[in-house]
Amino acid sequence: MPQPQLIARDLHQSFRMGARRLEILRGISMEIAHGEAVFVCGASGAGKTTLLYTLAGLERPNSGTVEFEGRNLYNGSSTSLARFRNEKTGFVFQGYFLLPELTALENVTLPGRIGRRSTTTAGEESLRAVGLGDRMQHLPAELSGGEQQRVAIARALVNDPEIIFADEPTGNLDSKTGDAIVDLLLNLARERTKTLVVVTHDASLAARGDRTLHIVDGTLSKS
Repeated sequence: MPQPQLIARDLHQSFRMGARRLEILRGISMEIAHGEAVFVCGASGAGKTTLLYTLAGLERPNSGTVEFEGRNLYNGSSTSLARFRNEKTGFVFQGYFLLPELTALENVTLPGRIGRRSTTTAGEESLRAVGLGDRMQHLPAELSGGEQQRVAIARALVNDPEIIFADEPTGNLDSKTGDAIVDLLLNLARERTKTLVVVTHDASLAARGDRTLHIVDGTLSKS
C-alpha cells in the first residue's frame, strides 16, 4: 500500500477565552491518500476550520503532529513552513480574501510573486480553467460572488500545488452557484490529480467526495 500523503496524529488545539480554555480539537487522527477528495462535515463550532488550518500548516497545534509526504510540518523553521504552504498547497478561503485594488489576474498571481516566480502565464491559464478567461482585468467589485470564488480557486491552483484545502467554499453563495463551485473543485482536482480537502456544513455537498469525515465537538468519525 502506498504511504498516505497527509497524516495527522492525535491533534489537540485549545484557545483561552478569559478565564476559560476552550478545547477545539480533542485528539484527532486521520490519513488522506494522494488524489483523494475528502470532505470534513460538521456543525458550526465543531472545529472544522481549526482542523483545516492545522492540516494546511496555517495553525500550529498544541500537541500532535501533521506529516505531509513524510515531513513533519511543525518540526522545522517558520521559513520552511511558509515555503511548504506556498509551493505545496493551495487554500480557498470562505471569504475569498481578494485584494480589492487588484484585478482578478493580479490577485491570482500573488502567490507566485510571493515565491518570487513569474506566474502571469500560469495565472491566465488558471483563470481560463475556472471559466474566467474573459474577466482577467476585472476588479473584485466588478465580479459576482461566484466569480470571486472562482478567482480564489484559480489563485489556489496557480502554483500547481499538490493538495488543495477549501474552507466552506460555498458558504457565501446561493445553492445553485455553490453546487457549481463544488463541481469545479472536484473536476479540477480529478483532472489534475490533486488531493482535495474541503470543510463544509452541508452534508449533501460532502457526500460528493470520495470520503466524508464528520467532526463533532472536536473529535472525528468516519461515515
